[in-house]
Amino acid sequence: MIEKYEIALTIFLGLIGLITYKGIKDVNYRESHIFHTDSILKKQQYYRIISSGFLHADWIHLLFNGIALYSFGVYVLVFFGFTKSLIIYFGSLISGSLLSLYVHRNHGDYRALGASGAVFGIVFASIVHDPLSNLSIILIPIEFPSWLMGAILILISIVGIKKGIGNIGHDAHLGGAIFGVIATAVMLPNTLADNWWVYLLLGLPTLAFIYLIIRNPNYLLVEDFKVPSFQIGNKIEETVNEEEELNFLLDKISKKGIESLSEKERAQLDKLSKGK
Repeated sequence: MIEKYEIALTIFLGLIGLITYKGIKDVNYRESHIFHTDSILKKQQYYRIISSGFLHADWIHLLFNGIALYSFGVYVLVFFGFTKSLIIYFGSLISGSLLSLYVHRNHGDYRALGASGAVFGIVFASIVHDPLSNLSIILIPIEFPSWLMGAILILISIVGIKKGIGNIGHDAHLGGAIFGVIATAVMLPNTLADNWWVYLLLGLPTLAFIYLIIRNPNYLLVEDFKVPSFQIGNKIEETVNEEEELNFLLDKISKKGIESLSEKERAQLDKLSKGK
């Protein structure tokens, strides 16, 4: 039983590897299929939401995603089966891309690629299914309870989105994790009854954060704001997009008045205006 799942995952990873190779060798192909905010929102190239998940910047990027997918994918396939596992994978990929699209909706030059959102969905499906199992991080010979690992990953994703930490697509990770948890609750409702505490542990901070960024978009506006123009999961090529931030502040003034700006926003407006 497990052997057929291992073979299926190997074939699937091979397919992703071939498409990644195509993208590495053919820049035009990569550029026409990566996640790009303006191409999705303005040109309605919605296929990029999925196609970007089959591309990786390099073999190291693919290796990390591949190891994580293989490690957790077999477990998910055993308990969910092929059809439900595919729903979790592609649903998480789409969910991760949609959250990235929302977070970066005003960052027209934002570009990203990688299967991290989908992988996170698979990882979190396994976590809420068996929160008391032990997990270990690649190259670190220490095991953690899976519920603790899940809580840490959620915290890292939330802080990473807010602070723009590292070269990782934290928004895609969080979006994928959300779908993985919800899908598990729907597909295997007994886990919701048995492991309700881990759903609360992972769900409450996530829901609070999503509510906050929807009700208060300024929460994600930080000083020295930078837009990752080419996010590749493990590496980001960053460019300062001051024009986007200035337009955001001017739009807020036109709608609510200059008194609506916080002290930090006023200082940033003064800085950006002098820069022009």
